[in-house]
Amino acid sequence: MRAIQKEMGEKEDMKGEIQELERRLRKKKMSAEAYAKVKHEIKKLKLMSPMSAEATVSRNYIDWLLSLPWYEKTKDRYDIQEAAAILDEDHYGLEKPKERILEHLAVQALVKKMKGPILCFVGPPGVGKTSLAKSVARALGRNFVRLSLGGVRDEAEIRGHRRTYIGALPGKIIQCLRKARTNNPVFCLDEVDKMSTDFRGDPSAALLEVLDPEQNFAFNDHYLDCDYDLSEVLFITTANNLYSIPPPLQDRMEIIRLPGYTEVEKQHIAEKFLIPKQAKANGLTEDNIQFSENAILTIIRYYTREAGVRNLEREIAAICRKVAREVAEKGRDHKVHITSQSIAKYLGVPKYRYGQTEEKDEVGLTNGLAWTEFGGELLQTEVVVLPGSGKLLITGKLGEVMQESAQAALSYVRSIAEIIGLPRDFYKDVDLHVHVPEGAIPKDGPSAGITIATSMVSALTRVPVKRDVAMTGEITLRGRVLPIGGLKEKIIAAHRHQIKTVIIPRDNEKDIKEIPARILKAVELIPVDHMNEVLKLALVLEDPDNFFKPVPPRVPAEAAYMPADERPTPKIQAH
Repeated sequence: MRAIQKEMGEKEDMKGEIQELERRLRKKKMSAEAYAKVKHEIKKLKLMSPMSAEATVSRNYIDWLLSLPWYEKTKDRYDIQEAAAILDEDHYGLEKPKERILEHLAVQALVKKMKGPILCFVGPPGVGKTSLAKSVARALGRNFVRLSLGGVRDEAEIRGHRRTYIGALPGKIIQCLRKARTNNPVFCLDEVDKMSTDFRGDPSAALLEVLDPEQNFAFNDHYLDCDYDLSEVLFITTANNLYSIPPPLQDRMEIIRLPGYTEVEKQHIAEKFLIPKQAKANGLTEDNIQFSENAILTIIRYYTREAGVRNLEREIAAICRKVAREVAEKGRDHKVHITSQSIAKYLGVPKYRYGQTEEKDEVGLTNGLAWTEFGGELLQTEVVVLPGSGKLLITGKLGEVMQESAQAALSYVRSIAEIIGLPRDFYKDVDLHVHVPEGAIPKDGPSAGITIATSMVSALTRVPVKRDVAMTGEITLRGRVLPIGGLKEKIIAAHRHQIKTVIIPRDNEKDIKEIPARILKAVELIPVDHMNEVLKLALVLEDPDNFFKPVPPRVPAEAAYMPADERPTPKIQAH
């Protein structure tokens, strides 16, 4: 065998390869544990046949350990003003995330060594979560790596496979760090809310160690089988919603919400970022195409309805393509000025109505506000009274929470029946049908209670609801108004639909400071504690204070003056 190997040159190749590995080991700065493992594996490799499968596994393992950036770092840029300028150059608005990044930079400049925070950007699609992570890397002067977790359902994707398996590899975390070539990159874990679980394990549980600053200084990948320090990495995760992220994982992250853009912000983004980008992508110059301010506003209002700017960019790209065709036909000097009147020529019939609330105040129709993964939405809730036997019909693809809200709203209305001038047993002869239009879209969440209750009272008393009032809040059986989430997104949606007044729970007053000042000037927010206040504000009443009538006493008044032993036994009364 030795003679054959010598004749074929295999032994010499193996010897040269081992010498190359030993040379790399001498030059490489790595942890003591990893150094000892490589040393031991090289020793084993010398005794193996170069053609054996075991030798291949050993060589791959040594190569992985030697190619990882154990102590290689990029130097952070500590100029906070320059970092702020870079963030502003790449993104308009998003004050909170920018502020948090600059705070991190300031602390890093003072402390020099700190555990990397785990930031989680939560917001609707198209608001710039991933691109903001790239800007953070540019502002800090670090390398950037991105790992999409959408659809990952195998724990080994995070922790790696054990070396006993055929085709074993380290997990994606270690693979991305090898690609980054430094051990302090900005690491973006995209779509952390889209991971799933099956019989191969729960990847979100494997992420717990990665995203914990108290543990990740000794992250143990199954393939490497030695500790790797992740504490220098700045992890940024992105998600559309929080409810699908397990609570233990949420607990390890600092949640920063990106609620979406206002109309003015979208206009600025279109002018400064999207139009130049799409013009260049479609081979146009500034001379070939120009948009008026009203044209951009028309696209925003009548052709897009979103929290982010992705669809806005698509509509601008569609116009640029049509202009590019004109330029190709008529010559490079051809100029096109896009105005609000010419938008329909390029984009066709408007897709959405803008600011057209109902023409008159309707009975049983109330404007509700909802939060979705795509931002805030206006949900009109309808109630009609039908002859029947006391049933409650609910349609519009409502989830369990909203169905329970409707049940609670009906119980509240029944409890105040006499106060609002209805017979106590009104429900025995009628059915109430609650409907939320756009039935193909699933809707759920605890914020529709007061909207449904207002529609019910309006339908039963035949008093119209004000068309320019919207509301959000959950209801209890006794009529208390409970706080809700996503207030900023909901108020932006109300502003988008030109609603003048929004009724909100009093407990949400603390969230008002997050809403842009220009929106607060256009929309009046009225905090309330109880459903009675909502009805006085939302219904078209000549004398709101006299809407609630005093209830006649149910026990004879003379019973109060009878001797205690002669009084009639009180019966349990319904509300």
